[in-house]
Amino acid sequence: MDYAIREIAEEEYPLLEDFLYEAIFVPEGMSAPSKSIINQPELQVYIANFGKEKGDIGLLAEVGGKIIGAVWVRVMDDYGHIDNDTPSFAISLYKEYRGLGIGTTLMKEMLCILKNREYKQASLAVQKANYAVRMYLKIGFEIVDENDEEYIMLYRL
Repeated sequence: MDYAIREIAEEEYPLLEDFLYEAIFVPEGMSAPSKSIINQPELQVYIANFGKEKGDIGLLAEVGGKIIGAVWVRVMDDYGHIDNDTPSFAISLYKEYRGLGIGTTLMKEMLCILKNREYKQASLAVQKANYAVRMYLKIGFEIVDENDEEYIMLYRL
């Protein structure tokens, strides 16, 4: 599949609401939560005032001019928080574009940007049952902490 990765434009920041919702892992057999869940403070940290902070960086994936995925990072006190110098990842693709390598490419592109901007590491939190755990490990993230439901993962740049 032909796709392009590019930096998100300021006028596209509102799209992050959709991709934040898409990033919510829904275990098999469970129904998806209402979209209003993204208004909870613990999720709003991923998108509120995006682009206003020094560490806010976003990339989009496009297929035939249609935006189908996003990866973004910011230094925030989220589920994957390590410290105030470590950006945390958020990534998602629309369901029909998952499993095609696009997410891996998005992640790798963002890791290159972070390295070029001289960040030392990046983090993320992922539910243990999420199939994306394998992708993160394959890319080079390490599990540095966990709780009953989630892994906290770190990538050293």
